[in-house]
Amino acid sequence: MDDPITPHLQLVHKYPQCFPRIRIDRGAIRFVLSGATLMVPGLTSAGGRLPGGEDVGELYGNGGKELEAGEVVVVEAEGKENACMVGVLKMGTKEMKEKKKGVGIENGHYVGDGLWKLDLS
Repeated sequence: MDDPITPHLQLVHKYPQCFPRIRIDRGAIRFVLSGATLMVPGLTSAGGRLPGGEDVGELYGNGGKELEAGEVVVVEAEGKENACMVGVLKMGTKEMKEKKKGVGIENGHYVGDGLWKLDLS
């Protein structure tokens, strides 16, 4: 069992500072909410933010360090207050900045999916 453990979005919304975060641009929001895999251009465009740059510092968690492939990240959307997705990086953030194309994050759990709508009461 080498699969990473991903937190539920309700936990992420309650404790957002506990998880490494990235931000997507406005154009990628509709794709994320339909369950699509997140592509790198949505992260590297003007509205996106990846850790590791001096301009983001502590804002996006992980001490501003680059993230490696296989790590679980919380995805926030440009202009929105709460996270919209939790997923697993398919390539490191340094590689994303260099290539600027390809699959960036494998979709795990997003707002509106079956896990989000699950009622356990």
